[in-house]
Amino acid sequence: MGRGHAANRSYTLTGVIRRMARPLTLAVVLAGAGGCSVGVPDPAAPSAVQTTPSLATPTITPGHDAAAVAAKDLPFTAGDSLAPGVAVGLSDGLREAPGWKPVKEDVAGENRYVKADGCVVSARVRVNQGSLAVTGDDKASTAELFRYLDPTVVPGYLKTDTLRWGGEPGKPGPMVEVLAYDGVSAPGGRSAAVLARLFGKAGSSVYISLVCPDSAALAVARADVAERLVVVPPTD
Repeated sequence: MGRGHAANRSYTLTGVIRRMARPLTLAVVLAGAGGCSVGVPDPAAPSAVQTTPSLATPTITPGHDAAAVAAKDLPFTAGDSLAPGVAVGLSDGLREAPGWKPVKEDVAGENRYVKADGCVVSARVRVNQGSLAVTGDDKASTAELFRYLDPTVVPGYLKTDTLRWGGEPGKPGPMVEVLAYDGVSAPGGRSAAVLARLFGKAGSSVYISLVCPDSAALAVARADVAERLVVVPPTD
């Protein structure tokens, strides 16, 4: 995701949500009819990594203790504790949550899930994010990611939230700070939200978008995401 793509700013957050909402509503219907899904334009960088719980090729960084980093919370201020250039991941645990099912699996780095109540979650991991990173400041880097996706977003719109940082669902474990953009308006009065973090030192980002029929369904979906979509720390 380089600044060279800045001309393609039609992929705003609101635009992304609207592009998601129309075809994804259709995707739910099609999935019930014949197991089909509808592709959605991707606003993120062209480089993707697998979103399953482990990286295919572990990278050894001399002098870096990945296990120690994974064992404690990762606030924005601790972003530099990651190894340089070793990407984070996202689990696919939402597939196991009641009412959810996957409709897209590791397609260009994206997993997508639908719920019986009409909620849709899209989870992406991207690498080569260095052009958006603010050195030593993951919070500012994440704000840059949001502004890239939608130039109208200002820092005051973004709220700090958390996701699980490794560990096992249903058990206490460390947390990772992310920024959340709430109250996104989707077509037909649907409610939406986006959670993301850009890990500047690691050069990668996670991006999760949710679209639901109403705010009550969105709140339940966000709780499922917070419990099931685990941000996976890099390993040595």
